[in-house]
Amino acid sequence: MADLDDLDRRLLAALRADAREPAASLARRLGVTRATVTHRIARLQANGTILGFTTRVREGAEGEVRAISFIELEGRATDRVIQRLRGLPEVVSLHTTNGGWDLVAEIRTTSLADFDRTLGRIRSVEGVVNSETSLLLSSVLM
Repeated sequence: MADLDDLDRRLLAALRADAREPAASLARRLGVTRATVTHRIARLQANGTILGFTTRVREGAEGEVRAISFIELEGRATDRVIQRLRGLPEVVSLHTTNGGWDLVAEIRTTSLADFDRTLGRIRSVEGVVNSETSLLLSSVLM
């Protein structure tokens, strides 16, 4: 990923707030031309900084169960476990980390029963030795 300048950072912040804001409006807000905004967005997409655009749905609108799972791995199992967890559709993000846990997974399911099955599947992956999971009750900052 390329180095970001101040304009890139301000543009990304504006897009995080409303990715559907028209380029002309973004240009006025950022004090640049519309062509500069469209060029910057294209460059940020091309260099992999912007991976895509998505729709954020109001919390609870889909009746989903959300959780964060901290996962401890044995020895050299990291690549193998990551590959298996990537295959679970309920695992919506996965991060390596430092400290007492090796991985952090964000899990989303449509019910507690589905959540329980997913947690069981994660814990049964060869190389997973321990996990601690917390349900996300409400979001206070997104």
